[in-house]
Amino acid sequence: MKKKTYWSYVVLAFVLAVSAALAGCGGKSASNSASSGSQEKENVVQELTYATTSDAVGLSPILTNDSASSAVIEQVYETLFVRDPETMEIKPHLAESYETPDDKTWVIKLRKGIKFHDGTDFNAEAVKYTFDKLRDPKTAAPRASLLEPVESVEVKDDYTVVIKTKYPYGPMLAALSHTNASIVSPTADQKQDLMKQPVGTGPFKFVEWVPGDHVTLEKNDDYWQGAPKLEKVTFKVVPEVTTAISMLQTGDVQFIDNIPAEQLSRIESMKNVQLIKKEGTPVYYLGFNMKKKPMNELAFRQAVSYAINKDEYIQQLKGLGVKSNSVIGPKVFGYDESSENVAYTYDPEKAKQLVEEHGYKGTKVKILVANTANYMKMAEIVQAQLKEVGINAEIESMEWGTFLDATKQGKYDMTFLGWTNSTADGSELFYPNFHSKNAGVSNRTFYSNPTFDKLVEESRMTIDPEVRKQKLKEANEFLLKDAAVVVMNHGVVTAAVDQSVKGLEIDPTGQWSLYHVHRE
Repeated sequence: MKKKTYWSYVVLAFVLAVSAALAGCGGKSASNSASSGSQEKENVVQELTYATTSDAVGLSPILTNDSASSAVIEQVYETLFVRDPETMEIKPHLAESYETPDDKTWVIKLRKGIKFHDGTDFNAEAVKYTFDKLRDPKTAAPRASLLEPVESVEVKDDYTVVIKTKYPYGPMLAALSHTNASIVSPTADQKQDLMKQPVGTGPFKFVEWVPGDHVTLEKNDDYWQGAPKLEKVTFKVVPEVTTAISMLQTGDVQFIDNIPAEQLSRIESMKNVQLIKKEGTPVYYLGFNMKKKPMNELAFRQAVSYAINKDEYIQQLKGLGVKSNSVIGPKVFGYDESSENVAYTYDPEKAKQLVEEHGYKGTKVKILVANTANYMKMAEIVQAQLKEVGINAEIESMEWGTFLDATKQGKYDMTFLGWTNSTADGSELFYPNFHSKNAGVSNRTFYSNPTFDKLVEESRMTIDPEVRKQKLKEANEFLLKDAAVVVMNHGVVTAAVDQSVKGLEIDPTGQWSLYHVHRE
């Protein structure tokens, strides 16, 4: 027994010595370090600042139609349907399900138990109120065209809406997944100005908007899918993109998007930043004011089309732009590769010939441009190319909101426009932008042609996808032959985020939600 006890003491002494040695070598401190690292990870402040070069125009989905406003609206409001960012398939969201008993009737069942941020119920009455207001001509909603085919919106019961259309409407689900078809609180809309104080059902609630500086949102603890992880989101207006990138580098900002090509290498060199790139749905084009001479003359538009070497611009995008002559891009429903060959291509000699023959030499035109890096680059390149064929273009740049007003009023000769194609549907590209019914609203070029109008209407008035594709192909090629626009490029959507930001998904339309985002 004595011998056994002695050896027990020896073993115990050895264990204690080893433990002490490990503690002295940092064994204990390593354990503490792991513990503190885990604690530090848990204590990461769940706040995110997004830098935008343009301030929102307003915060009502019914009264706006610009990307800066949509970025905020996407977090505060929700739509009946959403598009999967990976597959681009449309699926129910605030809606639970739908059926079409005939080709002009849509019966939509809504989710129950959802509240607006003001505590009122999301229900069929709210959907009817929103859609009726969006459709009402007195509202003058920029995207009223989304629901133009709708004849009536009726409440069947608290959670069932019946939408009847004037004709079979193929893009209905695409239209109902658009940001501008987000559902608003009727109570809030009647009580306050939703352009300044938005109230939706989304994962984030509005806190404040200081125009020209920032918009602040906070998490919605009562969100129907569960509260988001981010506690606070700030949309910071930083007019200079180089400043925004510097703020991303220093950590003052954690997220920017729409990276200019000339800043790409700088972003890629940052060790604390992740770059996201995806071929997208946006299209960027040169448009003509069809209310003015000589822009409303085919020969002039042809001369401009022949004068432009879009390769010179696309090369400067360094992979952030896709070359395509088609107005409908490769990622949009209705695209047909054969249409690529219909557009006028770079031929400066033909351009000079048309300029000479029609007396356009020395013609002075004003190119109105939004003061973003890519649009300015387009303008500078096109200005130089037009000069080579004898057309003198003067560039006038404006802040985003002012630019939108000026183009809507037709205060320009030529301009550069873009369309994100949020529905990824060719009909919803052509109808708002080029149909005569929308001239001076969303049709900023005032393009008006009955043949084109009919083709677009036919593409919308059927739910047969093959018929729709054929009509869209014809409409696309009609625009190209009429030199109505010069397509500069189709977009590659981009974002750059701090390495602490996880879970951000950007879909090909360039839209994103912060619901699944957190920091670690």
